[in-house]
Amino acid sequence: MNPTKIINFLKEVQEEMGKVTWPTRNQTIKMSLLVVAVSIIFGVFLGTLDFLLTKALTIIIEK
Repeated sequence: MNPTKIINFLKEVQEEMGKVTWPTRNQTIKMSLLVVAVSIIFGVFLGTLDFLLTKALTIIIEK
């Protein structure tokens, strides 16, 4: 690879990164907490559904 191509690429990357609108600290914290909360809720839902289906299948098999 040509060293000038690499240097140009890195300059373009730096320029593009300057155009990015980064979230504020508060936005990052809120979105992170939202992801954790949704993950916990979804996990509890799937765990409950798994438990209920396992119990139902056990009842059906025992008959």
